[in-house]
Amino acid sequence: MATIKPFKGLRPPRELVEQVESRPYDVLESEEARAEAGDNEKSLYHIIKPEIDFPVGTSEYDPRVYEQATKNFQKFQQEGWLVQDGEEMYYIYAQTMNGKTQFGLVVAAAVEDYMTGVIKKHELTRRDKEEDRMKHVRATNANMEPVFFAYKDNEVIDSIVARYAQTEPEYDFIAPIDGFRHQLWLVKDKQDIDTITQTFARIPYMYIADGHHRSAAAALLGDEKRKQNPNHKGDEEYNYFMAVCFPASQLTILDYNRVVRDLNGRTPQEFLAALGEDFDIECCGKEQRHPQKKHQFSLYLDGYWYRLQLHDGLADDTDPIGGLDVSVSSNLILDKLLNIKDLRGSNRIDFVGGLRGYDELERRVDSGEMVMALALYPVSMEEIMNIADSGKIMPPKATWFEPKLRSGLVVHKLD
Repeated sequence: MATIKPFKGLRPPRELVEQVESRPYDVLESEEARAEAGDNEKSLYHIIKPEIDFPVGTSEYDPRVYEQATKNFQKFQQEGWLVQDGEEMYYIYAQTMNGKTQFGLVVAAAVEDYMTGVIKKHELTRRDKEEDRMKHVRATNANMEPVFFAYKDNEVIDSIVARYAQTEPEYDFIAPIDGFRHQLWLVKDKQDIDTITQTFARIPYMYIADGHHRSAAAALLGDEKRKQNPNHKGDEEYNYFMAVCFPASQLTILDYNRVVRDLNGRTPQEFLAALGEDFDIECCGKEQRHPQKKHQFSLYLDGYWYRLQLHDGLADDTDPIGGLDVSVSSNLILDKLLNIKDLRGSNRIDFVGGLRGYDELERRVDSGEMVMALALYPVSMEEIMNIADSGKIMPPKATWFEPKLRSGLVVHKLD
C-alpha cells in the first residue's frame, strides 16, 4: 500500500511565482533555458539549469555547475524568493489544457515504496542520467522538481479535491511557452490531511507516469543517506521525495511520432508496396489524417498522407508489450523494412511529441531533413498500468504526457 505524508514545502511568495516558476529541466536545452531566463535572476533555471550562469558551451555536468546550484538555491532562500511553509501540508495542483483540467496532489512519497515496487515503473533508466540527478539533489539537499505519478481513481480523494477547487487558489497563472493554466491550493486542515494519508494507505500501487530518472535518483539518494546515518530512525525527511499524484482517468497522453531520414534504399513506391504485405493502405492526399484507433497509423511520404491499417492477426493483443502500436511499428516498419533496430541509438530516426502537431511532421519531411513521418495512436494509461503491473518495460519513446509539470511551485527539502 502507498505511503505518503505532508511536508513543509518551500515556495515562492504569491506575487513572485510567475518569475520563479519554469519548465522542467529535461524538456529544454541549456541555451533554451538561458534565453527563457533572460535577465530574470529569480528564474528557477538558475537552480535546475545552473550552467546558464557560465559561458555558453559549459557542460551541464561540470562540477562547478552543481556547486552553482547550491549557491543559487541558498540565494533564493536568503532573498525570500523561496520561503518554507511553517507547517506540514499537502498541495493540490491543477493544470488546464485545451479546456480540460487535471487535479493532482503534491505529496512526499516514500523511498521504501520505490524500492519495494509499490511505486511502479514502466521505463528503463540510464545510470548516467540517474547520477546527474543524484549529484543535483546532493548539492541542493532538496527535490527541486516533482515527479509525475498516477493512481487508480479514488472517490474520497476526488471529493476532497473538488471541495478545494471551489475556493480561491494560492497560485493561478497562465504559463509562457505552453500557454496552459496552472493553479495551486494549500491543504492545511488536519482532518483533510489525515483522510488523504489514510486513503492512500489503502491504494495498492502508484505508477510513474513521467520522471523515471528523477524518481530513481531521489530514491537512491534517500537510501544513500539512510546508510550514511548511524542514527537513522525512518522518519527523516530524506526517506521521502516529492511527487504529484493524478487520478489515472484525468491524464492526457499524446501521440509520440517518428520521423525517418531514409527509406533504406527503397523508392517511395517500393516502400509503399512493401508496407502492403502487412497493412491495408489508403491514400488520403494532402489532408492530414489522424489514426482513429489502435493498430491504425498515419504515414506522410512524398507530400501525401496515407492511412495504414494493420492486417488482422498480426498483433498479439494478449501481450502487454507486443500488442502496443509502438511495438508493431518498430517490428513491422522500422526494423523489418528500414533496418532501424535501436531506437535510442540510431541517427536515422527522430521523435516528435504530439503537442507539436502534424504540421511539424510535414515541416520535417518537406524541408528535406527527413523522408517520411509515421504518426501513432496514443498509448492509454490502462496499457501503461498493465505493463507496469506485469513487471515489463515499455519500448522507448512510447508516451508523451501533456501538460508538463511546472517546476518551482513547491520544493521539498531533505532535512
